[in-house]
Amino acid sequence: MNNLLKIILIFITISGCSFSKNSKFWTTEKISEEINLKSIKEIFAKEDPLNLEFNPSLNINLLSKAVNKSFSSKLDNNDGRINFDGVFRNKSKFKFSKIDDFFKFEPEIISHNENIIFFDNKGSIFKFDKNTDLLWKKNFYEKQERKSKPILQLANNKKILIVADNISRYYALNINNGEMLWSKYNSSPFNSQIKIYKDKFFIIDSDNTLRCYSLKDGDEIWKIKTSKAFIKSQKRLSIIIIDKNVYFNNSIGDISAVGIESGDLIWQTPTQNNLILENTFSLKTADLISSKNSIFVSNNRNSFYSLDVNSGFINWEQKVNTNIKSTLINDYLFSITMNGFLTIIDSKNGNLIRATDIFSFLRKKNRKNLITGKIIKSKEKIEPVGFIVGIKNLYVTTNTGRLLTVSIKTGKTQSVFKIDNGKISKPFIMNKNLFLATDNSIIKLN
Repeated sequence: MNNLLKIILIFITISGCSFSKNSKFWTTEKISEEINLKSIKEIFAKEDPLNLEFNPSLNINLLSKAVNKSFSSKLDNNDGRINFDGVFRNKSKFKFSKIDDFFKFEPEIISHNENIIFFDNKGSIFKFDKNTDLLWKKNFYEKQERKSKPILQLANNKKILIVADNISRYYALNINNGEMLWSKYNSSPFNSQIKIYKDKFFIIDSDNTLRCYSLKDGDEIWKIKTSKAFIKSQKRLSIIIIDKNVYFNNSIGDISAVGIESGDLIWQTPTQNNLILENTFSLKTADLISSKNSIFVSNNRNSFYSLDVNSGFINWEQKVNTNIKSTLINDYLFSITMNGFLTIIDSKNGNLIRATDIFSFLRKKNRKNLITGKIIKSKEKIEPVGFIVGIKNLYVTTNTGRLLTVSIKTGKTQSVFKIDNGKISKPFIMNKNLFLATDNSIIKLN
């Protein structure tokens, strides 16, 4: 009985120490737990994307001169200001067989001597002139490969057309006549920009490996591996070249710098916590752009970064939610968020200068075209796809087939044109004409 009483007393004593709010028996653990919870909240808290206008009455006047065209494959990826002031009167189409999953891979129209080069659903590559007359059409895929419906990425140096696809093949063509120069296979599919630099070209495969190939014969010169993702991303990766280095992103948000000649890693900066699966699973990063000593990149995780070219250190971070490539003009960074806000950021310090809602007229249930007054009906969530900056306006495309003309000065939408019933690509300019790609056509506006 005495033993039983002792056991009961011991139990009561332990219970009191364990559960008393004033007890110091568990103090260290409890304080530590509270600190950890607060830290987790501070580090991983999700901030809401921009949803209010900022300085909407501020007028922006650009001083820089406009460039001549938007088709040039720039090593810094920055489109800049394009010598274009569109007044759209006519629309023409060059049709081809429909490309499945076209917009998951973000292929782009390219040009050569005022001619357009693109591809179709079976991997056929075609070149047509400014009047949309076909110059040549080539297909180098076997029957089984055509059934895979390859998605192509294209680049050229005015003499050689480099092609890489999502079924692991890469090859080179004579750009004047479309004849094959050489063809090879990689161990993994490709889904990135192609950058040609002197006698080399660079591309990233789905294993997050940057590969450097010889332009002459396609032989691999060097490669550098970065961390793989659990699931293959369909978001196209990007590459820029500055001086003697190549810079690229991978599908988990790392930005890396590599020496062009040696292939040695110079620095690598993660922009995401790779231990959190959600951060990498749904990550979509905009194309890198660069200017002077900075690299700029944004993503759909509500982060816009400026990185130092030499060290990879983060100069600043701004809370802007976009996976659409930005444009830098003077010190102004133009970007459009996924919910339709045109933002202008000071590239030196990351301060937000102005934010205007270019989709404000779409908030109503009955959405009217600003030009025709016709009702725009869409069950799909309206999102921007891409944009260019012209002389006076931005030209913005959407996933619902609309082309918006937005004033640089005021940030307000001036007009809306219905181009197609589905998603259209970002705009491209050549000879004062605007070109767009759909999943089954090239559209020319003049």
